[in-house]
Amino acid sequence: MFTGIIEAEGRIAKIQPVGGDVRMTIETGKLDMSDVKIGDSIACNGVCLTAIELMPNAYIADVSGETLKVTTLGHLKIGSAVNLEKALRLQDRLGGHLVSGHVDGVGKVTHISQDARSWRYQFEAPLAICKYIAAKGSICINGISLTVNEVDGQVFGVNIVPHTRQETTIKELQLGSEVNLEVDLLARYLERMVTAPQETTHAKPEMTMEYLAQHGFAK
Repeated sequence: MFTGIIEAEGRIAKIQPVGGDVRMTIETGKLDMSDVKIGDSIACNGVCLTAIELMPNAYIADVSGETLKVTTLGHLKIGSAVNLEKALRLQDRLGGHLVSGHVDGVGKVTHISQDARSWRYQFEAPLAICKYIAAKGSICINGISLTVNEVDGQVFGVNIVPHTRQETTIKELQLGSEVNLEVDLLARYLERMVTAPQETTHAKPEMTMEYLAQHGFAK
């Protein structure tokens, strides 16, 4: 698990094809690697990767064909900047929100504008995950925990403060850039809890206030 609070900006140092997928060497920049062991998880642009080899300022991870297909990691090149975060420890502060490192879909930048010292970004999300994105809810974009400002169909907006823009790769995004999206875990579990009766009894529940109250979602 992760928090979506980026710890360092890294770089792709090497991409080696191996047996149909790839092995990546990722330079870790200012990320403190002193407590990282082989087998530990490090999120790279929001994708949970396992460190299989460690170096003083880099680590190596295998990236499966499935991961390359459903995330933006397949578009990375040598020198590409990436957001890095080590796995959450139980004693760590949860500054963002709970992030699994399992990407739900790939979105696209549709708008960028400056707003005072901050920046406004809009993204188009895949239709299949739009129902999980809510105004003032949380979303993870390339590993960054962000608050959703507004939602209009498949398009949602976020506000990027100067620190976040400076310390992450979001400053390198342009119109049309693709990003990894992970929706809030709570939204996925809420849907499962509401739809489970329909799947187990083959009866379609009517979504009423009485039904929501019965299942603990309303008073």
